[in-house]
Amino acid sequence: MKSPLFAATAVLGLATLSQAAMAAEPPYLDDRSDAANVVRSLYNAINRHEYARAWDYFGETKPAKDFDAFAKGYESTEAVEVTTGMPASEGAAGSIFYTLPVAIRAVDKSGNGKVFAGCYTLRQVNAQIQSPPFSPIRIEKGALKLSDKELQNALPDSCGEGPALPKQDAVLEKAKKAFLASYGDQCDPEAPGGGAKTGEPSDHTITYKPSDSEPDKTVRLFRFFCSMAAYNESSVYYVSEDGQSVSQLQFAVPELDIRYENGDTEGKVEHIGITGLRTTDQLINADYDENAHTIVSHDKWRGVGDASSTGTYLFRNGVFGLVQYDVDASYDGEINPQTVLDYNTAP
Repeated sequence: MKSPLFAATAVLGLATLSQAAMAAEPPYLDDRSDAANVVRSLYNAINRHEYARAWDYFGETKPAKDFDAFAKGYESTEAVEVTTGMPASEGAAGSIFYTLPVAIRAVDKSGNGKVFAGCYTLRQVNAQIQSPPFSPIRIEKGALKLSDKELQNALPDSCGEGPALPKQDAVLEKAKKAFLASYGDQCDPEAPGGGAKTGEPSDHTITYKPSDSEPDKTVRLFRFFCSMAAYNESSVYYVSEDGQSVSQLQFAVPELDIRYENGDTEGKVEHIGITGLRTTDQLINADYDENAHTIVSHDKWRGVGDASSTGTYLFRNGVFGLVQYDVDASYDGEINPQTVLDYNTAP
């Protein structure tokens, strides 16, 4: 008799994917850093038909009687989509056990799609007490049942007698999903030195009053790290007002007309003008100032920082707008910017 996990996952597929999307092989993912990423990696292996890798994510209790039976169970599977909730954890005898709510949606080769939901239990053995071969986080068991809900609503609220699940931050999850859908393939996996990981944003809450006659409103601001170059770091911002839909911020940037003496950038700056405005979806070396309610972006034109541009975006009346732009166009070894745009006095 097949286990509940195997019986559920053997017919998985993603009904809403286009034929082109289903045919495209997803990027390789083998991340065993936490419970959710192990499960995502499992389904990545299944999507790529790498069944030996998928088999290896399980611990001593396997989802089928042997590997051949496991692989054969996916002969009709076209693609799998997975979403995970917040894991609960508890320690026992040198191990940490994770309980993870999981929902999956899949389509078989005939185009029939189904949603399953349930919970996985994963085990992480203390790395300090292990001897070779090292054992990373592995799946101990899982039970997924057919669900009549859409994938985004199918995650279970509890996992039987396991530890209580942390409350899901729905707005944060929406922001992560939106970011990963647009930038997951083009942004760096994590910042140099083990800093911010892709899809793990900084989070700020802004409260403002639209007018004297209206109640206060709350905005969540999410900053996602994207990429790091030699001296510049890019980031992407999303906002959500009063827990509703998440949208990405776009930022106005002046188009500059810079003229140098004798046409040489090493010479004296003779003129800095603005010929128009464009928008950008990423800011450079940007941070949010909670006291000033501003996002300030500082783009270094070279490593020493003597040439640069700085944009200040003020949160006012529920939106971020460009209020000041400073430019240091002289490559002279000194920090001497000049303001080329100033809307700070605007009502």
